[in-house]
Amino acid sequence: MKILIVGAVAGGTSAAAKARRNDEAAEITVYEQDDVISYSGCGMPYYIGRHISTVEDLIPRNPAFFKSKYNINILTRHKVLAIHAASKTIEVENTASGEVFTDSYDKLILATGARALLPPIEGIHAANVFTLRSIADAKKITAFMQMKNPQKAVILGTGFIGLELCENLAELGLHITLIEKLPQVTPGLDADMAVYVKERIASRDVEVITGESVVAIEPGRVLLARGGTVSADMVIVAAGVRPHVNLAKDAGILLGSTGAIAVNAKMQTNLPDIYACGDCMEQYQCIHGKPIYRPLGSTANKTGRIAGDCVTGGDLEFRGVLGTGIFKIFGLTVAQTGLTEREALAEGYAIVISHNIKPDKPAYMGGKDIVIKAIADKNDGRILGVQIIGEAGVDKRLDVFVTAITFGAKAKDLCHLDLAYAPPFSTTKDPVMYTGMILDNAMRRGRLLITATELKSLMDSGAEYTLLDVRVPKQYESGHIETAVNIPLEKLREACASLDKNTAIITYCNKGVTGNAAQNLLLGKGFKKVWNISGGYKQYVKTIKQDHHE
Repeated sequence: MKILIVGAVAGGTSAAAKARRNDEAAEITVYEQDDVISYSGCGMPYYIGRHISTVEDLIPRNPAFFKSKYNINILTRHKVLAIHAASKTIEVENTASGEVFTDSYDKLILATGARALLPPIEGIHAANVFTLRSIADAKKITAFMQMKNPQKAVILGTGFIGLELCENLAELGLHITLIEKLPQVTPGLDADMAVYVKERIASRDVEVITGESVVAIEPGRVLLARGGTVSADMVIVAAGVRPHVNLAKDAGILLGSTGAIAVNAKMQTNLPDIYACGDCMEQYQCIHGKPIYRPLGSTANKTGRIAGDCVTGGDLEFRGVLGTGIFKIFGLTVAQTGLTEREALAEGYAIVISHNIKPDKPAYMGGKDIVIKAIADKNDGRILGVQIIGEAGVDKRLDVFVTAITFGAKAKDLCHLDLAYAPPFSTTKDPVMYTGMILDNAMRRGRLLITATELKSLMDSGAEYTLLDVRVPKQYESGHIETAVNIPLEKLREACASLDKNTAIITYCNKGVTGNAAQNLLLGKGFKKVWNISGGYKQYVKTIKQDHHE
């Protein structure tokens, strides 16, 4: 059997290796138009930031490695020009020599990846404007910095790559301006979590401009859509990527609703014996089963392995993705999986939301707060999505949630996980378990939660309510929510007689725990309509950015 693969980064090389493991007799050839293969694209910001000494560290394997270990032929600087499905042939150009030739296949795998999105901005092709999608891009940025010694950089976009470059360039001493066309940084997060990221970025003297776009790039500056300019010796365009599908589209291969190649669970396209994997293919969200496009190296490797298995008669199938992602920015770890609040609402879910602010380990062991926003299905209790921000312990909590969501866990199940505990690693009730308890209490035991945004809407609506700040007077005096009355928890029992049981009551403390205790007390006293602010005063102030009273 003759297997041809187009593309030799994560998806293509994974497909080739798996196909060889399954079939020693197959003839496997991979065509790659670049001059490097199988590189770690996610490490490029750290190479630019000089955390990685040489670019070769990001290229652990070359064609000779694949030939000697797997007997796979990888031809670099070979561009596939066309696919002829009827004759099962492809046209290939050797870009080094200019020769064009035809090759035939029994099975064809497309791993053409994605390309950086270039918005229609005047001057975007100037010599000081860069994207970061390939090793060549990383080399260009590094060479420019060595030759020109830029002092000011503008980064367009605040996704993973934009923020990772922001951190690395700032550490090299450049003044950074981030420009994001959406109203918040990190568009993949909900706004009430993105505010933590923006706050950390701003604390490092990075200028952040949201709700704005660039209309032109001129020598030494960029021009903003609403007027004004920003100084820029160099500009990084990190506005996202789009699947590289021209070759597939011209061949009659069906594209999905996201614009990427549509495949089934076995990575098959609509054309016989043609498969696709990696960043050029459309995935599906395994919570609701609908198409999404989440290009990640981890997914590319996974789908490449499945494609290589399937072309050689294997039975592996793709199970979808949750859209899990993680990055760090100035010491802060930012992670997410599953659906955001806005995505869950858009899909029609009735949801419960909790903001759990707990230390990653005990304070006496140097624990620091992590913020966990979790979304659950109010009807069946399933965890739908999680976002976590903190300085330590974020990654291990996220992976627990990923596993739980993947296997359909409900909020109540999290409380029973036998998670590892010792003071250097965790609190006795791990934040994951605590999140499950908060959600389960809200859904099954009437301990209702209200988010900061929901409370602000209630306050603005003119409806009648009583807002109780149950912290000690000193905390109340240092800052509190407008309209709140201070009744410390220890005095709440005797104050119950003065409260109207027919009026909605909202309790809060700093982070939610004491507010929950006050809520339980009131419910036990016969009050029927009692809510606790999710995440307490800390989350409210972060979300609403209220000028609290002094």
